[in-house]
Amino acid sequence: MLKAEDYEHFRDLLHKVETRIRGDYEHLTDEALENFGDSRSPQHLAELGTDAYEREFSLRFAESDQHVLEEIQAALGRIQDGTYGLCEDCLASGKSNAKAVIPKTRLKEIPYARHCVSCERERESREAG
Repeated sequence: MLKAEDYEHFRDLLHKVETRIRGDYEHLTDEALENFGDSRSPQHLAELGTDAYEREFSLRFAESDQHVLEEIQAALGRIQDGTYGLCEDCLASGKSNAKAVIPKTRLKEIPYARHCVSCERERESREAG
């Protein structure tokens, strides 16, 4: 189980990651919208395709960043309600809090993780096949 100082550490880490991703998100969306409204007209059809590809690429990254920002907010909510660091799937299957702990090593890498490694692998294999 996490201690009070662990919660504080992960809250700070989540806020740092959130700040970095917000900057990336704003940059990507600004860039995509700026390029979309670019008044210069391409000289070749290939340039049109390249511009569209780059815009789509930036917007997909921005969408991914938006998803991570939502996960960070959810993780901050779990810290608030005392369920941070507990695997949602383990708890749903009836495991005790002690058996549902997400290892700190995983939380250090993915501080907004909702699932332990075992449950995440299970989810990924279900989605893949």
